Amino acid sequence: MLSLGGCLLSGDKPEPGLDIPQAYLDGPKNPALAEAALPPLDWWRGFRSKELTEVIKEARAANLDIAVAVAQIEQADAQSRVAGAPLLPGVTLNSTATRLRTSQSTAVGGTSGSLGGSERDLLSASLTASYEIDFWGKNRAALRAAEENAVASRYNREVVGLATVVSVANTYFQVLAAQDRLRIARENVASATRILTLIKQQFSAGTSSDLNVAQQESLVNTLRASIPPLVQTLRQSVAALALLMARPPERVIVRGGGMRGIAIPRVTPGLPSELLTQRPDIRQAEAQLAAANANVYNARAQMLPSITLTGEGGYQSAILKTLLRPESMFYTATAGLTQPIFDGLKLQGNLDLQKGIQDQLLQNYRKAVISAFTDVDKALIAVRETAQAERLQRDVVASSRRAFDLSDQQLRAGTVNLITLLQVQQTLFQAEDALAQARLARLQAIVSLYQALGGGWLPKPLETADAR
Repeated sequence: MLSLGGCLLSGDKPEPGLDIPQAYLDGPKNPALAEAALPPLDWWRGFRSKELTEVIKEARAANLDIAVAVAQIEQADAQSRVAGAPLLPGVTLNSTATRLRTSQSTAVGGTSGSLGGSERDLLSASLTASYEIDFWGKNRAALRAAEENAVASRYNREVVGLATVVSVANTYFQVLAAQDRLRIARENVASATRILTLIKQQFSAGTSSDLNVAQQESLVNTLRASIPPLVQTLRQSVAALALLMARPPERVIVRGGGMRGIAIPRVTPGLPSELLTQRPDIRQAEAQLAAANANVYNARAQMLPSITLTGEGGYQSAILKTLLRPESMFYTATAGLTQPIFDGLKLQGNLDLQKGIQDQLLQNYRKAVISAFTDVDKALIAVRETAQAERLQRDVVASSRRAFDLSDQQLRAGTVNLITLLQVQQTLFQAEDALAQARLARLQAIVSLYQALGGGWLPKPLETADAR
């Protein structure tokens, strides 16, 4: 039996074989700076937006996906209590009151008219206790698997919470970007309309042609046509934000007004090894793998003998007043050993199933770790490049604005080539719209970096070390 028990430990905990890099490609090269660079729990406050903070606070309290994740925690906790029940004896109270009457037709003599039937009572009260000796650790393994699943459900709550905060921040920035782009489009329509008025005045004075008027009118109409899609984007983004806050769109008003008031926080990635405890999705995959290891152990133990102890004791009597007397006492005690011999390979199939699930979750754990490193590197690249793109786009807007102002002055002096003016206007309008989009891309890149680093939750002590 001891040799059989030893086989339970072999191969139950596969080695993930993780290759953890020493540093990120685009991260800080100074280890001292990297070690001190963990995201704050309330990282969204770094954007210095009071409205964003309030929106995220409400979403964290009311989001329906988070509520579902909390309900799943309650289910997992209940399941762990169910799995732990076999480790304790089962005790049942049994009480019966029976009145018996024999058939008159079977009385002594066998005559049909005989009155030989009789009636009697039987009263019984007893306690039955049953306990399975967990010699191989089968029930303890089932409990451990349920507990690890409960741990995984808590990490899933953190994954959902982090994803919700990220979605709220990104959607809020999309609302601000739509407001900015809508404001820019309306200002551009006003500028183009003003120039159109000047060209019409020149046409009336005979210093401009009807073609110039038509070209400027085309530009004004094009700018006006760009406004409805921006309004659509704005309203749909507000509706998406309302869903994240579990509110109808009519109840949500975003006053942000644009991205000018949003600060750019500085985010540093820390060390790659910190992701193993910092990202809740990795911790969730680790807990799920630990649960699979316990399920494999349980499946192996089911193939070994089980020992059950059963006892019953109580009182039986035909008369109620004598039911609790010592002479009415009875008891039984039973010890049973059960060894599966042939079950059509059911137990072996269950073991193979659990090993397959274990291997699947092992690969999921490896993928979660590698994906985490990849997410951080991609986010670092995006943060660097979007910052550079925004800086360059600001230069484009500044140059285009200067060219537009000079063209406007020459238009008033009557010395400008209207074709050149038309090109300058289009360049400026496109540059300002592109700058708003570049700003949005930079903010969303920073949010993605916070998400990749697992910011926004407090890592707990490592509870699933056996998964590795």
